[in-house]
Amino acid sequence: MTDLRLTPLAASLPSTVPFVGPEAQERLQGRAFAARLGANESVFGPSPKATAAMAETDQWKYGDPESYELRTALAAHYGLDMSHIMIGEGIDALLGYLVRLFVGPGDHVVTSLGAYPTFNYHVAGYGGTLHTVPYVKDHEDPASLFATAAEVGAKLVYLSNPDNPMGTWHDAATLEAALDHLPDGCVLVLDEAYIECAPDGTAPRIDPTDPRVIRMRTFSKVYGLAGARVGYAIGAAPIIDAFNKVRNHFGMNRSAQAGALAALADQAYLSDVAARIEAAKARIATIAHENGLQVIPSATNFIAIDCGADGAFAKAVLEALIEEGIFVRMPFAAPQNRCIRISCGTDADLDLFAAALPVALKAAKGG
Repeated sequence: MTDLRLTPLAASLPSTVPFVGPEAQERLQGRAFAARLGANESVFGPSPKATAAMAETDQWKYGDPESYELRTALAAHYGLDMSHIMIGEGIDALLGYLVRLFVGPGDHVVTSLGAYPTFNYHVAGYGGTLHTVPYVKDHEDPASLFATAAEVGAKLVYLSNPDNPMGTWHDAATLEAALDHLPDGCVLVLDEAYIECAPDGTAPRIDPTDPRVIRMRTFSKVYGLAGARVGYAIGAAPIIDAFNKVRNHFGMNRSAQAGALAALADQAYLSDVAARIEAAKARIATIAHENGLQVIPSATNFIAIDCGADGAFAKAVLEALIEEGIFVRMPFAAPQNRCIRISCGTDADLDLFAAALPVALKAAKGG
């Protein structure tokens, strides 16, 4: 059968994904990476209590399609009614459901040029028209995002705070003030995947009943459960309830639900991991400085290192690091692509990075 009878929209899309995984690169190279420092996972792992809870789960049972216990626990954690919380298979899946709810062919959406590309992937998949605005001093810029949204009549605006891939952030007051300029009928998709890494005063105080904002959070980063795929949205009850129209009701597996519930209850472990992240970022910054490079201040679990030239040079550094067995990534849009992005690692991981970076820089310079 040569005619797959795809929809015209599906037929027009490339058969690509937003990221090439480290596993694919390892298969291509025929060897494993010595240090996995590119996917912003937590190499420190989840709480032992979460690991135990997942191991003890009855896998013969489907997960609760309402994620009732986890939603109840998150509601208590934040002092909210559970009607304001939706659980999904990571932020990526929740973004896909949200775009499906709001965006059809010809609908307008705004994001930053070089921001998290999975959101863009979903917009393209539902036929939306994507508008991008540049970063300002390596920060996503709420003013230009919201101004563009007003110009094009956007239904959604995407903003991550703290930002991926640069690690920069705005304080709560800045975002709270910016909301006054969000156009009527537009929803701000506020991706807070790294909020547990950020300084106090980063998360804006937004009434959960405010229909203008939906927040996305995850157990993939500081909680260390990236492989379990557990994310959640916080928003006004009508938006949250709308997810039930389109979501995969059995998408959450039972062990992931149990692990997230146990991880949420172990805030002491979360604090310990946050401290390890800060120590690792300090070490990465030291390594960069020892090689004559500058770093971008970060409120995430990674550091963007300015390679001091253009994107072509940074890509050469990245490729040389991969050749040395160090998996890293880099921003894909200028001028942020002058940087490489290094996820926090163990002492052993960072020892390998410290040894590989001068070799990579020398190779990138043609020596």
